[in-house]
Amino acid sequence: MSKKTLKEIQSWIVVILIVLVLRATFVEGMLVPTQSMESTIFIGDAILFNRFIYGVKIPFTNMQLFPGRSPKPGNIIAFKSPVDNRNLVKRCIALEGDTVQVINKTVYVNSKTRLESYTQYTDHSVYHGTEWNPMLERLWEDGELYKNVDPRLIRDNFGPVIVPKNCVFMMGDNRDESFDGRYWGPLNKQALLGKPLVIYMSIDLGGPRQNMLEVIKFWQWKGIRVNRIGKAILS
Repeated sequence: MSKKTLKEIQSWIVVILIVLVLRATFVEGMLVPTQSMESTIFIGDAILFNRFIYGVKIPFTNMQLFPGRSPKPGNIIAFKSPVDNRNLVKRCIALEGDTVQVINKTVYVNSKTRLESYTQYTDHSVYHGTEWNPMLERLWEDGELYKNVDPRLIRDNFGPVIVPKNCVFMMGDNRDESFDGRYWGPLNKQALLGKPLVIYMSIDLGGPRQNMLEVIKFWQWKGIRVNRIGKAILS
């Protein structure tokens, strides 16, 4: 074994030990499997997030022991998916009581355009929406909208909806490639996991991954993005 290889192994061991120590205290790690937050957070970015900032929960439950900080619009937040319970990360767009509407890709909160320099659009076409009505809003509140309406009719023209009590509205920065609050509804604050802090590793997975079984197929990896390691996640 060469000195270079030995040094790389030692570096990996140090990184792993640091992550384990931090996770045992106040942060937790997750690997981002999709492109929904590009170009802020990439597929394969492994991030650490502060898991106490939005309150202290009883382990393995959503029951809160101590309250934490309230999320704010613009915050990037890690949370449990209301669809399949996976750990996801997206951006908070609106809070309880806010009215959200998307018109031809532009997001409006309380009838005001959001200034969003971080957004990315990969498809220049604009799909016309469906006529919004109380039945669609109920489906959205129940997390059933995407099961009953063609996603193309939701992506670029959506709402208006009022964010329910104790909920937030989440969207990915990569708006045309994000399965988010437009589709699966309001996110209860109990599902919030924490605030992403830093990228501690970044792996070019070669494309989106649906689950961890796909992620661990290391022979499909294209490499390590060294320039992203240690990058702070600001929000």
